[in-house]
Amino acid sequence: MRSTRRAIAVGAALLLASGLVAAVTTDAGATPPPSIAQVQATINTLTGQFNKANQQYDQAEEQLTAAKARLKQVNKQLARQQARYQAARKLVVQIVDAAYEDSGSTSLAGLLTSGDPGRMLDQASLILQVAGTRNTQTKSFLADAIQLASVQEEQQRTEQGIAQLAGQMGKTKDHIATLLSKQKSILSSLTGTELAQVQQGTVSSGGGITNAAYAGPTGTQADTAVAFAFKQLGCAYVYGGTGPCGAGFDCSGLVLTAWAAAGITIPRTTYAQWAALPHIAESAIQPGDLMFYNGIGHVAIYVGNGMIIDAPTPGQPVRELSMKDSWYAGSFDGAARP
Repeated sequence: MRSTRRAIAVGAALLLASGLVAAVTTDAGATPPPSIAQVQATINTLTGQFNKANQQYDQAEEQLTAAKARLKQVNKQLARQQARYQAARKLVVQIVDAAYEDSGSTSLAGLLTSGDPGRMLDQASLILQVAGTRNTQTKSFLADAIQLASVQEEQQRTEQGIAQLAGQMGKTKDHIATLLSKQKSILSSLTGTELAQVQQGTVSSGGGITNAAYAGPTGTQADTAVAFAFKQLGCAYVYGGTGPCGAGFDCSGLVLTAWAAAGITIPRTTYAQWAALPHIAESAIQPGDLMFYNGIGHVAIYVGNGMIIDAPTPGQPVRELSMKDSWYAGSFDGAARP
């Protein structure tokens, strides 16, 4: 009875996690326990969703970094443009004062004390009319007002973009946590034997080697990338991670940093890597080539002799394993060469 209740509980947990609806037996009122293949399929579905969310997180993080760098540039540009605008404004004030003994009698009095370039541009015709023959300086001032307004708008857009990206990253992070929680719940419900059987058909298959030493050639950039990957064996998987080892790696972060160690810059995410790099037939792969899996949602680096090094999934360290292991052989999409 205990084993029966356990099987029913495991089956219910799996169905809740995957969103599947199984037939319920009418005589016993119990859900039949899923097969190992069904559990593998559920785990692989969750893994695929995790890989996609992880790459979305990486992409948003990359965009956020770029946006923050751009904001620094815009802020510097804004400071310079504000200084030019204020200097030009003072000159126009002097021109207006020369045209009117009592500048307070015109509508420009309050306007010219404003730091808002938009208000100035709204009254451009009036300013030019008052300036009269000295409109060269005034036109220069209005041009500065246009530039300042443009930079202010860019600053606002950049700040809004940063806020949106930060919010997107927060939601993606929560989604990743939910997926990992579902996967953990399923795996923790299995017996040791069931767990071993299930993992043979998932990204956790094979276990891999985490303490191998690199003994290959060192003459090319690809050799350098492979040697770097070997040095990371045993490092923790951390989504969004690009190293060093203490900070962890995700799959695309590992290959990115390996090739960076060789002096080659490649895109950050699996999708961008696949789109940007030349594709290589599986029969022509060489050490250093990137191996893509799971709808281009996962990547590893080929290290020769039918072996790859991969940062697989949370709880699984960077490891070396055969490219023929079950999950990898079954979800291979193609290879690319930096």
